[in-house]
This record gives sequence, structure tokens and C-alpha cells, in this order.
Amino acid sequence: MTADELVRCSQSAATSNHRNDSPCAPSISISSSGMTEKATFGAGCFWGVEETFRNLKGVTSTAVGYAGGTKDNPTYEDVCTDETGHAEVVEIEFDPSKISYDELLDVFWSNHNPTALNRQGPDLGTQYRSAIFYHSSAQKAAAETAKEKIGQSGRFRRPIVTQIEPAPKFWRAEEYHQRYLEKRGQSHCAI
Repeated sequence: MTADELVRCSQSAATSNHRNDSPCAPSISISSSGMTEKATFGAGCFWGVEETFRNLKGVTSTAVGYAGGTKDNPTYEDVCTDETGHAEVVEIEFDPSKISYDELLDVFWSNHNPTALNRQGPDLGTQYRSAIFYHSSAQKAAAETAKEKIGQSGRFRRPIVTQIEPAPKFWRAEEYHQRYLEKRGQSHCAI
């Protein structure tokens, strides 16, 4: 895609509903620092996941929220009922000239247990599932390849249960959840 096409896509994004596999994928935006993309991952409680990704060089912003469920504009309390179908996720904006999607996938696989179905550590429920929500066909292909590769690596004795699905609407979590660990001077959740 040329720079002119990217500009046209970014200008039309505000008024159009593009599909994830369209040339004007909504995961691409143009910022003052250049082109950025979005990635969305579910890997258990979003506080620690956000902190891990937020500190990577090339990640320009992070937000925690909910995705993959049926309830519009869910609250944390709604999601904790385990009845909305939403996962706790981190939406990441990144500069692909500084960090690649494959590198983000490596961090994702390294920072949670992708063989644990609907849980991470002591947290239990579908909201804690392992999930990759892709924003483009290239991200889908990369995620599927990475999942197959890690599954065959021998690193895990059990099968990988990570879901790979198109990115649904992202519902930003309440403000007190954003940068939760940073606000408390912590670098990780104590488990």
C-alpha cells in the first residue's frame, strides 16, 4: 500500500466500517511519529499483561479492556460474572518499524500459560482465557504460524488452547484499571 493509499484509508476510517481483511484495515493509523498498528491479546488478568507490553520499545500506547463477548459496554463487574463472554484484553498500538508483530507474539507466548483453559494462575473464568484477536489477515497468519510452532516446540506438555479470532469491538475498561500496576509502583502482579 502506498503512502497516498494509507492517507486515504486513515481519512475514510472515521466515516467507514472497514472489514479486518480490507486494504484499509482499522488497525493501521498514522500518527505524528509515523505509521502504527494495533494488536490485541488476552493472557489472563490484564494488569500484568499491560505492564509487560507497555514497557516494550516500539509500543506507543496500551489500553486494557474487554473483547470477544456479547454485552455492549461491559463493566468489570459484568465481566467478572463470567456470563458476558468477554476476555480481559490489552489493546496495543505499536510502531512496526521498531517492534514487529512477531516480536509481540513472542512476548505474548512467553508471559502466560497458553495451555491453561480459561485460567491463568489463581484467576479462573473465561475472561482469563488465552486469546489473540487479529486486526489483519497478516496478523492472523502470523498468529496461526506462531501457535503451531510453539505447539510443536516441546516447550509445553499439553496442547495450546489459545483462541485466534478476528478483533471484535474493544471496550475500554474503567480508568482505574488503566496502568493499574504503574500507578501502584509495581512491575508485576504478585501470584
